[in-house]
Amino acid sequence: MVKGETKEAQIPAPVYRSVMEEYGYEVGKVIGNGSYGTVYEAYYTKQKVMVAIKIISKKKASHDYLNKFLPREIQVMKILRHKYLINFYQAIETTSRVYIILELAQGGDVLEWIQRYGACNEPLAGKWFNQLTLGIAYLHSKGIVHSLTPSLSAAGRDLKLENLLLDKRENVKISDFGFAKMVPSNQPVHNSPSYRQVNCSHLSQTYCGSFAYACPEVLLGLPYNPFLSDTWSMGVILYTLVVARLPFDDSNLKKLLRETQKEATFPPNCAVSQECKGMLDSSIKPGAHSPEWCDRLSFLRSSCTLPVWYSGGQAQPKPLFPLP
Repeated sequence: MVKGETKEAQIPAPVYRSVMEEYGYEVGKVIGNGSYGTVYEAYYTKQKVMVAIKIISKKKASHDYLNKFLPREIQVMKILRHKYLINFYQAIETTSRVYIILELAQGGDVLEWIQRYGACNEPLAGKWFNQLTLGIAYLHSKGIVHSLTPSLSAAGRDLKLENLLLDKRENVKISDFGFAKMVPSNQPVHNSPSYRQVNCSHLSQTYCGSFAYACPEVLLGLPYNPFLSDTWSMGVILYTLVVARLPFDDSNLKKLLRETQKEATFPPNCAVSQECKGMLDSSIKPGAHSPEWCDRLSFLRSSCTLPVWYSGGQAQPKPLFPLP
């Protein structure tokens, strides 16, 4: 991170505007709020582009967030460049704040879209799910090669509708890598034991995310494979896109656990194609044992090869990389 002037506290209010002007950013309206800070729209005068600035107050943020999650979020974002991910531009640190400059998504988020318009038709759901799949496939395949450290691969751990932003053309942009985890591996992820077997060494002991999107292993308190956990979350997202509600009742944790042991049901007036239902059956199948994990591998394979229902019967494009 770029170290800023320690005199920040002496700058007249509003402090953040003066600090950002020094770096060429004209701060505009608020576009989001969080526990530790606020997101603003801004204009970067040096390159004449609109950006988003996430301003985090060190006074409000917890010690763990400042010293663990925030540095990890920045570390992850620095290595990522993909058209379906929110891209990172710069991080600036001062004595009392951290400023993260990001790509601006001007269309809100997918949850807001569903709350406003209801369930998506399948072509739109397919478009967004296709983009989500390609973004997640990129995350899973991304590594850092360094002579003194092992390869690292990113697995998102807070996949939910609120974190799927939309650009002005309504393309998905995956955001918020605060809970992303760097999983060690000695080879590309798609060929690693993380994908190829269940009893592997790449299991997470902790969960950071939204339980409504969590796989049964998480709800049961078991070690879980973070890559396959992502596929469960993707299934929850796909269901919500086409039905406009979550597949499982998350009003309390015990009820949610019971719900995930049953097959997701569809409202009687909800017309969902058999192809789409097949995708959902594979991704959010009840149970937390190895057969279901294998089904989620099949789901990942089929989603990355883009079934015909995505594109209205057009030819299927090839996957990004060899799948297990």
